[in-house]
Amino acid sequence: MSGAALGIEIVVVFFLALFLLHRYGDFKKQQRMVLFGTLLAWYLCFLIVFILPLDVSSCFTAYCLSHSVPTPCYKPWSYIPKRIMPVFWRVVYWTSQCLTWLLLPFMQSYARSGGFSITGKIKTALIENAIYYGTYLLIFGSLLIYVAVHPEWHLSWYELQTIGITAANTWGLFLLVLLLGYGLVEIPRSYWNASRHGHLLIKTYFKASKLMTEKADAEENLEDVMEEVRKVSESIKYNHPLRKFIDTILRKCPVDYQEKMGRNMDDYEDFDDKQNTYPSEKSLVKLHKQVIYAVQRHNRTRVQWQILLQEAIHLEDVAKNETSSTHQFVHSFPSSEPTGWFSRYIYTPTVEWYWECLLRRWFYRVLSVVLTLFSVAVVWSECTFFSTRPVLSLFAVFIQLAERDYNYLYIEMACFITIFFLCTCVYSTVFRIRVFNYYYLASHHQTDAYSLQFSGMLFCRLTPPLCLNFLGLIHMDSAISHQQKEQTAYTSIMGSMRVLSFIANGFYIYYPMLIVILCIATYFSLGTRCLNLLGFQQFMGDNEMTSDLIDEGKELIRREKRKRQRIEDGENRRREWKERYGNQREDYTSNSSRLFSTVLRNTAKYSRSGGRTERDCIELLQDAEPLDFNADALTDDPLDAEHGGRYLSMSSSRSRIFDDV
Repeated sequence: MSGAALGIEIVVVFFLALFLLHRYGDFKKQQRMVLFGTLLAWYLCFLIVFILPLDVSSCFTAYCLSHSVPTPCYKPWSYIPKRIMPVFWRVVYWTSQCLTWLLLPFMQSYARSGGFSITGKIKTALIENAIYYGTYLLIFGSLLIYVAVHPEWHLSWYELQTIGITAANTWGLFLLVLLLGYGLVEIPRSYWNASRHGHLLIKTYFKASKLMTEKADAEENLEDVMEEVRKVSESIKYNHPLRKFIDTILRKCPVDYQEKMGRNMDDYEDFDDKQNTYPSEKSLVKLHKQVIYAVQRHNRTRVQWQILLQEAIHLEDVAKNETSSTHQFVHSFPSSEPTGWFSRYIYTPTVEWYWECLLRRWFYRVLSVVLTLFSVAVVWSECTFFSTRPVLSLFAVFIQLAERDYNYLYIEMACFITIFFLCTCVYSTVFRIRVFNYYYLASHHQTDAYSLQFSGMLFCRLTPPLCLNFLGLIHMDSAISHQQKEQTAYTSIMGSMRVLSFIANGFYIYYPMLIVILCIATYFSLGTRCLNLLGFQQFMGDNEMTSDLIDEGKELIRREKRKRQRIEDGENRRREWKERYGNQREDYTSNSSRLFSTVLRNTAKYSRSGGRTERDCIELLQDAEPLDFNADALTDDPLDAEHGGRYLSMSSSRSRIFDDV
């Protein structure tokens, strides 16, 4: 079974990364290069997190087998040989670092470029990343000079490698503490607020108001960009050399705008005969970039509005059903899709009522309390993990208790739960933060290429220092704990931090203590209050602007519900008219055809041309339809539906046409 756990986790983590990418990315529309780069970055980072507990367990197993201990040693099924892990970590780590520092920034600029050729996009990407790469070379050169002038050190490949790893981990640790301090407080609080239906509904109204403003702004921006595209398209005719660039831009526009612009285009017209001012290729590149951004933003806000509307309607349904005496959950707008076996036999309306109105809030409250205890343990351990005598870090105490009996399953589960909670706090913050409209991870396939690749860069930079921090919490990093212990394969790949003593003995130990200040600031919502003072409306219960936005959002939701109710009423009336008069219309048509055919056959006995007349009349009568308004002719307006019903009821009087025959 050697290496079986490693192979299983490699496959499971791949499908986990693929699932998340499918949720946030769009496999059909986005470039394959963007999807592959993001998938590889996410996959490698998740792989480090899931494999590290096995590395810790294998480290204890190797120590037990190589030393005489009172407890009998055995190899667990998850044991990974020592010759495999160093190679594995070396490949995973350096691949992720090449992605985050070299390839992903270049691919990010390449995907965002508005160039019309591969050469143009590569040129734009190189220019944008020149300052980016130059800054990294300056930092690395400074650290290199620092090591070179030290009299006791001799430059070697190992020391140069350690300097590069230390520089990358220092940058990642600086950002890691900021994100971790926010997540340790916000995640338990978000689950506690989720148990308060009233608070959640009010916040949804607030989001609806802000999202409607953003949606209107996106529509206005799209209209302006499409107007500029129309002007450029009309000025550059089909035989102009720049026309191929215009066609490329038009293919990125929405379909209705493409049809509108296509109708306004003239046929071939000589552009040399007129002294017109034509845009340059550089301006078309800029316009192409604006079109891509405007269309993506418009689609994203439209989809998010539908999702938020459905969420608000569901929360209002929960509030109404809480006082129900029948304990049956009733939806305001039942789903038009057929009911599956799960909803028919397991998740029945009664079960749904108990879950939504009773059990869900208590489940979220218990989960919030458990996560709060984990957060307190992390904060305490981050402030005391440097103390080895006595051992104050709670996670180090748990691991050392399991180490005495060499309970490998307990070691792996304790390590996995701890690092999984740390990663959840950090990664969830990456998914939540939003930098205006430049970086925003939106679910339901609405994330643009720039944000996907930027998230991959952040994951690759945050994961290695996060794992080192975790190893420091459990006292498995000798550079921090200063203990002579069996080192994990991951620590050996990171190198000895003693090459830069001021970082190993200073920054790595004392900087994580700032997490206490960040947690306090997050608990009192200092960042939210600062953004609100700067003019960015944030959800604050004791603010007048927040109350106005809540009222506005409530009115928007009420308006959308009325619109949806009118549409549903119209569909119901169409269905009723079709069921009531559909069979009568079919019987009426068949009876009239048979009666008129009988008359024509009797008349044919006295007419030579009766055969042709009979055939023509029968064909015309079979093609004829009664005078009514079917489902396709009705509109969504209830008044139109009523008029349609009145004309349909009057059509029965036409049956007296054949009374005298």
